[in-house]
Amino acid sequence: MSLLRDPDVEARVQRLEIPFNRHGLDPYGVAKKDLVRWFSILAWLYRNYFTVTVEGIRNVPPRGRAMLVGNHSGGVALDGAMVLASMMLEMDPPRLGQAMVEKFLNLIPFAAEWTSRTGQLTGLPEHAERILRDGRLLLVFPEGARGTEKLYWERHSLVDFGSGFVRLALSTHAPIVPFAFIGGGDAIPTVMNLYKIARFFGAPYIPITPWLLPVPRRVPLRILYGEPIVLEGRPSDDDAVIEAHVESVKQRIAALIAAGTERHHEQKALP
Repeated sequence: MSLLRDPDVEARVQRLEIPFNRHGLDPYGVAKKDLVRWFSILAWLYRNYFTVTVEGIRNVPPRGRAMLVGNHSGGVALDGAMVLASMMLEMDPPRLGQAMVEKFLNLIPFAAEWTSRTGQLTGLPEHAERILRDGRLLLVFPEGARGTEKLYWERHSLVDFGSGFVRLALSTHAPIVPFAFIGGGDAIPTVMNLYKIARFFGAPYIPITPWLLPVPRRVPLRILYGEPIVLEGRPSDDDAVIEAHVESVKQRIAALIAAGTERHHEQKALP
């Protein structure tokens, strides 16, 4: 089996309920061959390097629009990659998740190729709305880059959420599936962030680990998906109403983080 062509991944890509044309391209320019290549790499990392445990996958709708909303952690977008891999590898039928990514990722050759060829779009409101109105699965991290800036001792905390995801959910009538990603801060334990140097590369920061580079350690990871949240209201509601929805979703994610962290510690304590 080739690292770039996992037979199971190839079979799952063929089962995606996406309107590919006869050339194997979808309306976003995503090619089946590229999905096989990139998700084969992710599948190896997911199964062999990190050993990801997933709970509550049945809470993710098998079809139709939905938003995956969770915590950011781990210095880089490790969490996003593993969540997207779980959609492809754990769901039946498999689904292609599409994320809103930071603009600076387009300046990094490897990351730019990965994002463009797997349907991950720059985090603009019109991109997010298009994905949902097309009945697809949208991955959102309301903490933004502030979430991955967390230092090791802050890894289980949540910083302020943006409110745009709530207005988007209300305008598209999309259910929100809250999730917690556990272990990102252990894989990439950030001890400090470089900001001034990062500006030269167009990035918000550069995470520094005890071994300097943010190369992830081989640690177990865990993802918990909670029950879908269907918000009531209008996208034009007052800020106070929207913020109440934001806080409600944030508390659900915090509860999932607490539960996942406890189970994670119990697993590591087993002989």
